[in-house]
Amino acid sequence: MTEQPRIGPRAAEDEIPLRPRGGARGLAMRAVVPNAITAAAMCSGLTGIRFAMSDRWAEAVIAVILAGVLDGIDGRMARLLKAQSRFGAELDSLADSLSFGTAPALILFLWSLNDLSRFGWFAALAFAISGALRLARFNAQIDVSEQPHKSAGFLTGVPAPVGAGLAFLPLYLWMATGNEVFRDPLLVAPWTGLVAFLMISNLATLSWGRMRPRRDIRLPVIAVVGMVFAALLLEPWWTLVAVCAVYLATMPWSIMRYARIRRQRATAAVQSAPVDAAPNELP
Repeated sequence: MTEQPRIGPRAAEDEIPLRPRGGARGLAMRAVVPNAITAAAMCSGLTGIRFAMSDRWAEAVIAVILAGVLDGIDGRMARLLKAQSRFGAELDSLADSLSFGTAPALILFLWSLNDLSRFGWFAALAFAISGALRLARFNAQIDVSEQPHKSAGFLTGVPAPVGAGLAFLPLYLWMATGNEVFRDPLLVAPWTGLVAFLMISNLATLSWGRMRPRRDIRLPVIAVVGMVFAALLLEPWWTLVAVCAVYLATMPWSIMRYARIRRQRATAAVQSAPVDAAPNELP
């Protein structure tokens, strides 16, 4: 029987998993570390639900954001320690579904959507199901060699952690301004449904892991990242609103950029296609 390829927790959907050689002879401690981080991310996301049940909305959002940070660490830690495994991949997908699908859906429902009764619950369900479907699609395509979006440096749809962050945009605005209009379920429900659609869509979206800033702008990029971190400490809610706005602004650029790459590929394919031989002349 052929051994299945071993794949570990991933840092991002555009990350290519390593496949270590040789059979397993026991679980080394270095293999526990990435999975422990994944479990911590799952616990953090689910704890956000506990905070929401106590009307502690700021803590609930921070718990989900912390889960996103840990989700970005576990895959890189697995690659660094060469501790990838099929178990880690399955645990990572389960943690993502709970932390970035179920947890945000329930937090938004407890915060606003429950005022719409059935319709609000359907909006929350749509978000949770979309998160699970997105992760199932990723797992189904993980060994597929032909992935047009990934080969061009893009993702397919909005990643689950980013989708969770975008879904909280009305909550960020409510925390920043105190204006109850942002808590109106007639606003929150359509927004939740839109983000759910973006997660399972086939739109080409920006892949941060494939971004390669030019050497002459690397220092300004580092400075901007440092300033964003400081802004998160001083004005966390307005900063999160700004981050969401910047990401949304990149989506039209990503779509147009990928369309241009597709046209270039189609042109190159036509030019490289073999020319049919001329028909034989009649005697």
